Amino acid sequence: MFRLQGSKVLAVDMTGDAVKAKNGSMVAYDGEMAFKKLSGGGEGLRGMVTRRLTGEQMTVMEVRGRGTCWFADRASEINLVGLQGDKLYVESSNLLATDAGLRTGTTFTGLRGASQGNGLFTTTVEGHGQAAIMSDGPAVVLRVSPQYPLIVDPGAYIAHQGDVRQSFQSGVTFRTFFGEGGGEAFQIRFEGDGLVYVQPSERNTIAGDV
Repeated sequence: MFRLQGSKVLAVDMTGDAVKAKNGSMVAYDGEMAFKKLSGGGEGLRGMVTRRLTGEQMTVMEVRGRGTCWFADRASEINLVGLQGDKLYVESSNLLATDAGLRTGTTFTGLRGASQGNGLFTTTVEGHGQAAIMSDGPAVVLRVSPQYPLIVDPGAYIAHQGDVRQSFQSGVTFRTFFGEGGGEAFQIRFEGDGLVYVQPSERNTIAGDV
């Protein structure tokens, strides 16, 4: 069971079951816990090869035991996401922990990923359970509906879920290259029905430098 203890610490209560978490993110525990490093994001040889090919690196550990284990990473804000058979798309650097039963993988993001400086692939989490994602400052969850598409800065994007299509849009013109751009040359456009998680801070991105 995932629960927040404050906004920057994740507490996981376990009764003999397991959780997958970012390697080294345990800050305290009580009871009996065992820690095991998982190669390639915990998806075996296939996952390890996929992640090395895509550059979407994750170092994950499995924590199994009885008691409560607390996780945190550099005082980042933590947000809980519930999955009911749907899929969460999240940057690997923003993923703190998942229920052990959730499947993780990678998917192609194309120009969206390139604009963020995170490569062309991103991490997926799917199944039934909970995931904990991190943000620089308290994240906001914005709804996308067929009537109201959402435009997001690549540097503020964290994750999304639901039946959502994303596309990359650019406002780059010849004026941009003369330093006369509006400062928002690239955006991600989301359409469909779902949720998008946005942090109140913009990481350094290729798009942000244009």
